[in-house]
Amino acid sequence: MKIFFLLFLLVSYIVFMSSKHPHPELKYLTFHGITYQIRVVNGFTNNSSLPLVIWCASSSDDDIGGRALQEGDDYTWDTRLSIWSPTPAYSCTMKWDRTRKKFEAFQVPRCSSSGSPIRKCSWLVKEDGFYFSNDECNWVKDFSWRP
Repeated sequence: MKIFFLLFLLVSYIVFMSSKHPHPELKYLTFHGITYQIRVVNGFTNNSSLPLVIWCASSSDDDIGGRALQEGDDYTWDTRLSIWSPTPAYSCTMKWDRTRKKFEAFQVPRCSSSGSPIRKCSWLVKEDGFYFSNDECNWVKDFSWRP
């Protein structure tokens, strides 16, 4: 009986703590966490001779590496949020010819409106700027290469 009572207290505490999380969209967070997929797609047209170079890292200085993306290629990684770990942030630096642009690739509030088990945070990079989508159907231009 003591074990059941202790288990009940533990589960109650976890549920209470998850409801007090600074990100309200995480109130339905499970023990396994919520998985977010971050995806950056080269949406350029006719740039096969000049790749789009991407390099990304987390806020905890976890370098996740980079790639040279040809037309239509993507760079994708997953992150999992849980009540046990701090919310990571990911920033990426894009290089196209001599132009560079650094941006926040992952922000929880933007990527949380999807109802699927894996939430998407997608970027489509084009010649005129960076487009964001959390469903990969509706793209909105977020910013240009130049300020």
